[in-house]
Amino acid sequence: MKKQARRTMANIGVVLATVGVLALGLFFTYKVIASSYHTSDSSTSSSTSMTALGSSSSSSSSSSDSTSSSSSSSEGSSTTTDAATKKAQEIVSGMTLEQKVAQLFMVRPEAVTQVKTQTKAGDYTKQCLEQYPVGGIVYFSKNLVSTSQTTSMLSDTQTYYQDIMGFPIFLGVDEEGGTVARIAGNSNFGVTNVGDMADIGATGDTSKAKAAAVTVGTYLTKLGFNLDFAPDSDIASTSESVMVRRSFGADAATVAPMVRAQVDGYLSTGILCCSKHFPGIGGVTGDSEDELIYTTSTLDDMKKSELLPFESAIDAGVPMIMVGHISCSAVTGDDIPASLNPKIVTDVLRNDLGYDGVITTDSLEMGAVANLYSSSEIGVKALLAGDDMILMPKDFEACYQGVLDAVKDGTLTEDRIDESVVRIVRAKLALES
Repeated sequence: MKKQARRTMANIGVVLATVGVLALGLFFTYKVIASSYHTSDSSTSSSTSMTALGSSSSSSSSSSDSTSSSSSSSEGSSTTTDAATKKAQEIVSGMTLEQKVAQLFMVRPEAVTQVKTQTKAGDYTKQCLEQYPVGGIVYFSKNLVSTSQTTSMLSDTQTYYQDIMGFPIFLGVDEEGGTVARIAGNSNFGVTNVGDMADIGATGDTSKAKAAAVTVGTYLTKLGFNLDFAPDSDIASTSESVMVRRSFGADAATVAPMVRAQVDGYLSTGILCCSKHFPGIGGVTGDSEDELIYTTSTLDDMKKSELLPFESAIDAGVPMIMVGHISCSAVTGDDIPASLNPKIVTDVLRNDLGYDGVITTDSLEMGAVANLYSSSEIGVKALLAGDDMILMPKDFEACYQGVLDAVKDGTLTEDRIDESVVRIVRAKLALES
């Protein structure tokens, strides 16, 4: 029995020893697991902390993205402009020199077709546009007989041109309202004349200026026009000015906000508009239709008055500005009219005011400039001054050839031509957007 007991006790010892070993093993296993668990938890905690930082970073990143988005948004117009410019450059790169030079001109329809009075557009018009794909055509009262006639003529002209060039032609008209109304002044069109801008300016209500522009822009676009040579942006600071009825008023405080409202109104209807007559011809006597006119204003004077309506137009996104035939000797030191003077077109309008839209001369048929230079010279002078478009020279074909010759003899570079044509095409592409 004692032997049995000893054997049993021995077995129990073995069992206890085994259990002890197992317990010790379990203890170390637990420590490892616990340590591992703690490490994992610590890691998870750290990860969670990083996620929190990531949230903050993400929030910060989100904030940064938001800022970036806001920045992108604020740069959106610049990006859009760059895209539009790039597209225009691509189109211009595929054009011949002759086509590019033709783009620089806005002329009466008869200058292209050589007919006495154009009131319709047929196959002959298309042939003429193939030879001279001018940048734009300006129509006058004699061309505009009725709604159906005008709509058909403009539609056919635009269709032919699109077939030839692949983008629009400017189809323009002088339709300010009041005394300058090619359409509203003809009862055959059945539209109401919005009246003189002087009367609208006298109300002090810019909404009336905008409403007038919307009215005019709406009936013009229905007819097929895509460019109106308005608003008049001159300050009629003297009662003897020929612009008294056409101007919104006698001071910048009246005129500038009215001009801005009209640019907004015109553009809202889908028509391009043109602020005129830079740097302002309302403060002088005389009429540039007949003779060169003169101002004694210095550049400082202009910055406080005449230029302010044009700055408002630029701020509103005006796509075109017309430069007048006025001598600004206190600014330029010479009598060369502003329309042909680089000290006004390039130095003041392009550089000082930062304008990158289309700049056009006033009509080169006008007495103020028609006899200063020959037709073959005057277009070259305009381009050297910094103008993009040459409006209605006395002899279109001679002027066109003069520009071509100037490129060929090195007076003008093809790069200079491209610079203007890109602006012109870019403005036209905006009509399709």
